[in-house]
Amino acid sequence: MEKVVVGLSGGVDSSAVAAILHHQGYEVIGLTLWLMKGKGQCCSEGMVDAAHICEQLGVPHHVVDIRDIFQANIVDYLVTGYSAGVTPLPCSQCNKTVKFGPMLEYAREKLDSKKIATGHYARINYNKTSGRYELLRAFDRNKDQTYFLYDLSQDLLAGSMFPLGEVEKSETRRIAAQYNLQTADKPESQDLCLVESNGSMRAFLDKYLAPKKGDIVDADGKILGEHDGVHHYTIGQRKGLGIAAAQPLYVIGLDAGANRVIVGDRTTATDPECSVARVNWVSIEEPCSPIRAGVQVRYRCEAVPVTVIPLENSRVKIVFDEPQFSITPGQAAVWYDGEKVLGGGIIERF
Repeated sequence: MEKVVVGLSGGVDSSAVAAILHHQGYEVIGLTLWLMKGKGQCCSEGMVDAAHICEQLGVPHHVVDIRDIFQANIVDYLVTGYSAGVTPLPCSQCNKTVKFGPMLEYAREKLDSKKIATGHYARINYNKTSGRYELLRAFDRNKDQTYFLYDLSQDLLAGSMFPLGEVEKSETRRIAAQYNLQTADKPESQDLCLVESNGSMRAFLDKYLAPKKGDIVDADGKILGEHDGVHHYTIGQRKGLGIAAAQPLYVIGLDAGANRVIVGDRTTATDPECSVARVNWVSIEEPCSPIRAGVQVRYRCEAVPVTVIPLENSRVKIVFDEPQFSITPGQAAVWYDGEKVLGGGIIERF
């Protein structure tokens, strides 16, 4: 039997993956990452549920303490980004540096396994012609998580399995119920693990960043109000500004150096292009000339047509066919050819 290490969070998706592979005849080993220091949902209740699933299936369960890695790569990354006036996207960073990398390394070095499996909704295809592993959208587009997986390397894709990539979420719960898994009806996480464990992103950031009052200004520098810290705001934000105006105002800029939040109407919150850094070309080699693609600049948005122009130092310029609202530095831009992820990276300041 082929040995597969299943990343178990204690949720229904990863639990179903363990059950599916176990009943298909794989030698399953459960692996849970201890991520957060202190009490947190994914690291207390989740570990207990993961242990119960492994006990029910009769498979080993390992817990790996990577709290220091999570602190350095996610907590410090978020705090540094927000204090600098950007809105970091922790999930893609976490997937590559905290989850998939350490899991595959542990599987290979400690458990003599060449494969890990997770409950992500995505698909992997090996293209014999190009010799590359391709990352494809999940069949269930409402659950597709390729936006958060664009940064996986070829080595990580080669060593990973996504058994849920070809099933609907409702089918996942049916499978969990079929195998009498206690997580079959477990509510789904609705937010980042740090947000869930702290109550809100604001509460999380307030543990690390002290309030610092400053001005809310328009594009001409006119003072319109006062804020209590640029880290409490993000590009495109409309609610919570505390400003009375004749028309809706949105955050269009965050100047951490001057401690200012810049606002404007919706027309000033749209952009015809953006630059993207830390680019990872996934399903194709880096092209030498511009390509056409569809890009997502947020998780919950449709891909829009663009021209992707390769630049030096793992960067690209993205030119939108039509200007887009709320292009947010620190978030990911991921470009597709249909269902295939071509590449992605982090949006830079303009």
